[in-house]
Amino acid sequence: MDNDTLKRTRKLSQIYAYTSIQMHEAVAQKAGLSGTDHKYLGFLLEKGQMTAGELSTLTGLTTGAVTGLIDRFEKKNLVKRQFAQDDRRKVIIEPNTEIIMALLVPLYKEFRSKSEQLIASFSDEEIKVIETYFSKAIDIMVETTNTLNNK
Repeated sequence: MDNDTLKRTRKLSQIYAYTSIQMHEAVAQKAGLSGTDHKYLGFLLEKGQMTAGELSTLTGLTTGAVTGLIDRFEKKNLVKRQFAQDDRRKVIIEPNTEIIMALLVPLYKEFRSKSEQLIASFSDEEIKVIETYFSKAIDIMVETTNTLNNK
């Protein structure tokens, strides 16, 4: 690969990441959330119920910051706290998926529709290349994150 192609691709990747942050921040604001709270809510949707400690590990937030995050979500009825039956010191955070989806789905409707149309415009072979890129890029980001976090 020549240097110009590498630079163009890297630049597009950066612009994509920045634009994604801007879009998610706009969605978050419409939903009455901060951008980071919106993304952390996404973790809960993706992973399902988890302990506050697990959420702390997943997000990199301190336990105190996670407590504040959960408090904000609970005030909006987006999650509920439950004590673990085997250890009442352990708090399990359960996302209220129905309310979260009712809040977020309308805000993503047009984006999702246009994204699906875009994906449908590619051939099966092109989709495989795109999937390979994203899978390998995710692996690199996870590796970098783990290295930076000394894991």
